[in-house]
Amino acid sequence: MNLPNKITVSRIILSVIVLIMMVFPFYQVGFTWPTFLIAGRIEVSLKYLICAVLFIIASTTDFLDGHIARKYNMVTDFGKVMDAIADKILVNGILIVLAVDGFISAAIPVIIITRDTFVDSIKMVAGQKGGKAVGASIAGKIKTICMMSGVSLMLLYNLPFELINIKVADALIVIATILSVISGIQYYNNYKDALTKDM
Repeated sequence: MNLPNKITVSRIILSVIVLIMMVFPFYQVGFTWPTFLIAGRIEVSLKYLICAVLFIIASTTDFLDGHIARKYNMVTDFGKVMDAIADKILVNGILIVLAVDGFISAAIPVIIITRDTFVDSIKMVAGQKGGKAVGASIAGKIKTICMMSGVSLMLLYNLPFELINIKVADALIVIATILSVISGIQYYNNYKDALTKDM
């Protein structure tokens, strides 16, 4: 297993750890996470702070493995598959938990997961029909940056912006959701000819 693939696998492991930390009912085993009061009004749980750090590390590896694989010609089929799986676990899994915990609207993970399913299906069908692979669009890249940044801030309770009542985390996640729809439409337009071949 080459270095980029090891980094990708480590991202999956980190993602699973974060999800377990967020959904495990610690109170049932008699453990309560310490909380801190920021500025006398924002109650912050240590659990989410740890999850934020792990999520930021995992998000960094998302850019790192792809960069190394392309730069040193280490791209593999295993890496492509595992990278996609890692991204879905990292982002979609945490979005679902954030929605369940009331941090974000349930509409956001529904839209993101629907878009991802739509795009993955397009790629699969187009690939079978000989469609040429198309790289991520500018909208897709900006979407990823906004989503990673927004989720990181959300896990950090939108600090320090929450102190001045500016909802930066919410804005970034909403922007990322809109861009995900736009990039999904772009994917369809890019693969449209291959999809409609032999219809």
